[in-house]
Amino acid sequence: MNYLSLLAAVAPVFAIVAAGFVIRQMRLLTAEADQSLLRVCVNLLYPCLIVDSILANPALQQPANLLYPPLIGFGTVILGYAVGAVGARAMRLSTGKQTRTFAYTVGLYNYGYIAVPLAQALFDRETVGVLFTHNLGVEVAFWIGASIVLAAASPREDWRRIFNAPVIAIVASVILNFCHAQHWLPAFLLAAAHALGQSAIPLALLLTGATLRDLMAQTEPRGGLVVAAGACALRLGVLPLLFLLLAKWLPCSVELKRVIIIQAAMPAAMLPIVIVRHYDGDARTALTVVLTTTVFGLLTIPFWIRAGMVFVGV
Repeated sequence: MNYLSLLAAVAPVFAIVAAGFVIRQMRLLTAEADQSLLRVCVNLLYPCLIVDSILANPALQQPANLLYPPLIGFGTVILGYAVGAVGARAMRLSTGKQTRTFAYTVGLYNYGYIAVPLAQALFDRETVGVLFTHNLGVEVAFWIGASIVLAAASPREDWRRIFNAPVIAIVASVILNFCHAQHWLPAFLLAAAHALGQSAIPLALLLTGATLRDLMAQTEPRGGLVVAAGACALRLGVLPLLFLLLAKWLPCSVELKRVIIIQAAMPAAMLPIVIVRHYDGDARTALTVVLTTTVFGLLTIPFWIRAGMVFVGV
């Protein structure tokens, strides 16, 4: 696949994000509706998508695809935190709070709502299932980072947050897949899970676009140029190179290599903005990192996926 064909695969994702931006601007989707829609997406639609992707997935019958993906997910986020911390020190950010926020926000990539539709568009169902098991490790690193990197919440609270509906759905679906549940579960339940799961990503992307609209209204266009440049250099430059080296040399399945390639291309995740605010981090730094890497990611995502497919050979 060349750059233009990959850009065509990425464009629908960003088109739906743009639609969310527009409907927020037009006040068709209000901020008051966000929380209820997000709860429906996280607690019902996204788990249904996970069940639909994991059940009857032959790639997840292999023990290696259950062990290595969470470890890689955890390790790549920790690597991101470390690179972000080194970059923040090199940039000589003004406060310790800003330094910790930069490291935390740069370190966590958008592992779900952009990565999943790209995996669906570019690869097979087996790769999407491995992506969900990979994200188990990312979830653990996400909440550990909230305590260790931001240093603001109790570990007990963070560990409790790890056991959310998507994580429970992944674990349950893996077990059901080993039990060949697709053969004995009622067909109407599987059909309902498929139908609900198909609506998870479009709704999540619409909410992402609406959130971006709100964030842009809060950000000063002239502020944070050093932070923006540093975030793009690390999240869209240095870290993708390191991820592709992992995908090239790690002895893992083709599906996991594809997952690493997709995650290498991802911009910074958006949820850390909420976490940074809750844990008294530097909200302006988090906003700058997320906005700049997401906007420029439209151009860099196809490049890194193409480069990764060629370099790794998948």
